[in-house]
Amino acid sequence: MKYVLLIPLLTAFCLGNSSAQDRIYRCGNEYTNTVPAGQKHNCKLLDGGNVTVVQTQRPVAAAPVRVAAATQTGPRIDTPEQRSRDSDAKQILESELKRSQIRREDLLKEYNNGEPEKLGPETRNHQKYLDRVAELKANIARNDSDIAGIQREIGRVPASK
Repeated sequence: MKYVLLIPLLTAFCLGNSSAQDRIYRCGNEYTNTVPAGQKHNCKLLDGGNVTVVQTQRPVAAAPVRVAAATQTGPRIDTPEQRSRDSDAKQILESELKRSQIRREDLLKEYNNGEPEKLGPETRNHQKYLDRVAELKANIARNDSDIAGIQREIGRVPASK
């Protein structure tokens, strides 16, 4: 009994869909089912398959990006408060540099020129040892780049007068 009602619905659906996709033409970047008289030479008939075109809004041109004040080389206001901030920044960077250099020494000592001491589970599983050696090497490289970055930042801090 259910199938008796379902068959006419499916037939109506299929007939309605088949007439929706007659002939589709592509005229440049535009798709249409009717070709304007002036563009017959530019349009091509598309064979097979359905065409789905999704129209979106074009992005609005973004406002120009402003450069951060720290990188601008304009005139600098020299006040005692700014000098105090600069000296505080330099002290913080220098303490961070010392901490990174101590960390580097510890990493190099543990790395032991590429042959660190094996830990307990690494004696039975050589891959764990190799993974730890690779991780140590990556940590040393990362730490070196951190040190270089801190030194660049120290060079950017104005000298106190």
